[in-house]
Amino acid sequence: MCALEAGQLLLAPMEGLADYVLRDVLTRIGGYDASVSEFVRVSGSLLPTRTYMRLCPEVANGAHTPAGTPVVVQLLGSDPEWLGRNAAKLSAMAPHGIDLNFGCPAKTVNRHGGGAMLLADPELLNRILRTVRAAVPAHIPVTAKMRLGISDTSRALDCAQSLAEGGAGRLVVHARTKDEGYRPPAHWEWIARIREAVPVPVVANGEVWSVADWARCRDASGCPDVMIGRGAVADPFLVRRIRGEHDPVPGPADWQAVLPMLLAYWEAVHHRVLPIHAPGRLKVWLNLLRRTWPEAAELYARIRPINDPARIAQLLHELVAEAARRGRES
Repeated sequence: MCALEAGQLLLAPMEGLADYVLRDVLTRIGGYDASVSEFVRVSGSLLPTRTYMRLCPEVANGAHTPAGTPVVVQLLGSDPEWLGRNAAKLSAMAPHGIDLNFGCPAKTVNRHGGGAMLLADPELLNRILRTVRAAVPAHIPVTAKMRLGISDTSRALDCAQSLAEGGAGRLVVHARTKDEGYRPPAHWEWIARIREAVPVPVVANGEVWSVADWARCRDASGCPDVMIGRGAVADPFLVRRIRGEHDPVPGPADWQAVLPMLLAYWEAVHHRVLPIHAPGRLKVWLNLLRRTWPEAAELYARIRPINDPARIAQLLHELVAEAARRGRES
């Protein structure tokens, strides 16, 4: 059981990883207060409704996952006017909230001046927040996610204050710079400095892979609320472990419970993307699961050379059936 009150636990936006299919699988396990979608890229046009429906179909379900977890839609862009126009259109779909991405370290995003590259210009951050906040009805929260900077932390406090002054109702701070990417460690102590410098709630994010990591992150950052990304993908039960609703340390029995999730994910992904792309999506998730279970490493090694969807489906069905048989006999 966890000795601390869990606070809010949020599922992070993870471009190319946590699409709506994986959000569905993870939130069915329970424990999340909210989830944030992959970013919707805004660039010089008013996006059609189908773009939002493709990336965040939960907006057609009252902005909730099928399991009932509220979903915030994230926008990424650098033009205040177009972000405002798109936020206004999005607000008519009644999302649980609108989040602005100032933290993505991907080269394809950064070379166009988006994501974490905007941390070089606190004034622009402020204008973006002011424009979006003015375009969105007051009852819809507008939040922002940032990193500590591009190559260093020299403007971290300026950026956070600019976002808060612009109207961000909450900041999520990923405790690394853009250049650090996802390399450990995460500098949770910097989140504490930001929390003390702004008048809005701050959520800690970065390098939380276990219950112990979560406790250390809370202690170092001083933040009661934590957003979890890759750690939640590597261990789908992590949030429930934090809440004291599941064994605090992963074990073999958990892996048997993960197998039906993998099958459900595979079947949903297989219907969503072209058959040639489906195996790659499954392998990405298995690659992270290897951090938690040796059985995942074994399955990854078996599936890695397979590109035939039918063979992958057969293997997963066999493993799930075997796990069910063992469960009946135990």
